[in-house]
Amino acid sequence: MKKLNQFETLVIDEFEEDKFHLPTHSHTYYEIIYIRKGTGVHHLNKNLLGYKAGDLFVISPDDEHYFDIKNRTRFVFIKFTDTYFNSNKKLSCDEFLLNTPENFMRDQSLKENVLRLDDSSKTILRNTIENITTYNCRTNITNSPIVFYQILSIFGLIKETMRCMNLQITGTAIDNDQIISYIHQNIYKPKLVQIKIIANHFNISQTYFGAYFKRNFSITYRDYINKLRIQLIEKRIINKQMSIKQIAYEFGFTDESHLSNYFKKQRNIKPSEINKL
Repeated sequence: MKKLNQFETLVIDEFEEDKFHLPTHSHTYYEIIYIRKGTGVHHLNKNLLGYKAGDLFVISPDDEHYFDIKNRTRFVFIKFTDTYFNSNKKLSCDEFLLNTPENFMRDQSLKENVLRLDDSSKTILRNTIENITTYNCRTNITNSPIVFYQILSIFGLIKETMRCMNLQITGTAIDNDQIISYIHQNIYKPKLVQIKIIANHFNISQTYFGAYFKRNFSITYRDYINKLRIQLIEKRIINKQMSIKQIAYEFGFTDESHLSNYFKKQRNIKPSEINKL
């Protein structure tokens, strides 16, 4: 399956086609997709969602999707990375600081239902999309408060529509305490603290997890793991209750040499030299 990458913080892309140019795919960024015209079926996480002009979809990095176009379709894609809302946090309302748009876009209800906007909401959405695409001709839209507030207003429309449809917003905020608890419980098992494993455990993308961890703990995930592992190893060496061989086994190293090389790389000294400091 193809996985798409995007390095720009915000990209507005409008195009029209008879056959969707991509197969089933996922990506490392988020998408708000608006249907200007056309009909077809949106294949989203194995759900088949019929679409028509005026429909709206949100895609997160965990999703897989593609469009089966029945009648020539014109799309507007609003694509942004994990850092877009974080870099504009000062402009966000309190609600989005507590439950970020990135987390909201992961709500399962949005993957299983087509949003049924009322006529007034459809008009507002159509005008909002028009505002965004028109302003896209300007330079540096990434830092534009005008575009940012227009995008926020789309989330307001989605939430209001979900309430009218009696769709429960479950929320997918990540619990930082659970992340730290998981790490400390599994620090002795190298495979279980690999970033791809822990990201999968919390049901989020690997790219998103890395950015999320750095933003919330002010340290990269890799550095945190290394720092914690070294601290625990040092304590065992200082206590002199275990041999280097036993410590190596406890932390999943292949042998004493493997532990020694790792320790020296992190601390610039050998494990045997700790008690001499």
